[in-house]
Amino acid sequence: MSCQHYSERLRTATWPTSVALALPLMAAVPGWAQDTDARAIPCVDGMAGVYPCDRVDLLGHLPRGQLGAADSVKLNDVWGWTDPWSGREYALVGRMDGTAFVDVTDPHDPSYLGSLPATVGSPITIWRDVKVFRNHAFVVAGGTEGHGMQVFDLTQLRDVTEPRDFAPSAVYTGIGSAINVAINAETGFAYLTGSTGGETCGGGLHMVDIRNPVDPVFAGCFADPETGRRGTGTSHDTQCVVYRGPDDDYQGREICVSSNETAISVADVTDRDDPVAVAHASYPVVAYAHQGWLTDDHRHFYMGDELDEATGWVDGQRTLVWDMTDLDEPILAAEHYGPDNDPEHNLYVSGNRLYLALKRSGLRVLDISDRARPVELGYFDTTPEDTSPAEMPPTGVRTLSGATRFDGAWSVYPFFASGNVLVSSRSEGLFVVHPSAGR
Repeated sequence: MSCQHYSERLRTATWPTSVALALPLMAAVPGWAQDTDARAIPCVDGMAGVYPCDRVDLLGHLPRGQLGAADSVKLNDVWGWTDPWSGREYALVGRMDGTAFVDVTDPHDPSYLGSLPATVGSPITIWRDVKVFRNHAFVVAGGTEGHGMQVFDLTQLRDVTEPRDFAPSAVYTGIGSAINVAINAETGFAYLTGSTGGETCGGGLHMVDIRNPVDPVFAGCFADPETGRRGTGTSHDTQCVVYRGPDDDYQGREICVSSNETAISVADVTDRDDPVAVAHASYPVVAYAHQGWLTDDHRHFYMGDELDEATGWVDGQRTLVWDMTDLDEPILAAEHYGPDNDPEHNLYVSGNRLYLALKRSGLRVLDISDRARPVELGYFDTTPEDTSPAEMPPTGVRTLSGATRFDGAWSVYPFFASGNVLVSSRSEGLFVVHPSAGR
């Protein structure tokens, strides 16, 4: 599409929250679900309304201002909850000042239900992260003291008729702040990373027993001092699972694979009183090992380095593919380079699909049926009129010799049974999209 044609599409397109365009039927692509509601905006000729795209349709959109955010408040994380009683689907959207709740059961008409404000006295922050366990949301905030981990009973959303502010069901005060929270739903433990205040665990894994969600209890620390920029084992993010992969030595053990700024870290946390460092591994051109996700068979781990593109140290958007066949010796199996040079933020694996939030390039969906050779299936750009200046990293958090951008797509949630996918974009709002059935 020419620049002139693209500009004309932007000039003449409308920006509805709910849409009413017919979705043509197209030949199915294996593994991709298909939305046939006439209100979807299909991706046609490289555009879904005003949004550049390829084989990803727009179902619904709530701008930032309709998520309870003031003009100066941007978004960050997104996660999902499916009510087991009703089957309704909800988006949990992080803001700099709290967490917004949105009913996305009808993805073409998402409904803002209200928000959980940040802990009183806790300043606003770029970082907020939320996960779900036993119908409760667990919310942390990074780079701000006095927040702790909020716990919120999500069943309160069932009877909401007017948006309102909610109060937390409990607040865990064992930490002041944390960059991320990961939850192993099989064991009922939460893992807070990058903690400050209270028991920091060196910035590594601050482990919390949440089997009783409204009474979280500190359960131990793990940090590998061979990793992290300060040599304390700081983890930016982690995924913890009951291991069912190919390494017989660790079958049935609780294993955490963490992205630790300078390397990945593998830990056995089955005994939280005595967790064990299994392995750590670095890779060429490390800028900031940020976040990753295991495949369902626990054989591979996909990871993003948030700053390698921003520094100009690599040519193109890079995703690292780790072979975890032997947990004692992770092997970098491949480096996948995308068509853009935009930094990734969060990525998640669902089945044979890898979903990446690429900041100014939006959502990208890859086929990882061949684990070491991902193939792009489609994309959806949440920032079609990206003209804002670059932002510098917060002082003392990431030191770079130049600017890096913190705007655009922050995260993606691809785990709804409906096949609908959530994307949070910092200034643009919440998007509900759906991989479509053809070009």
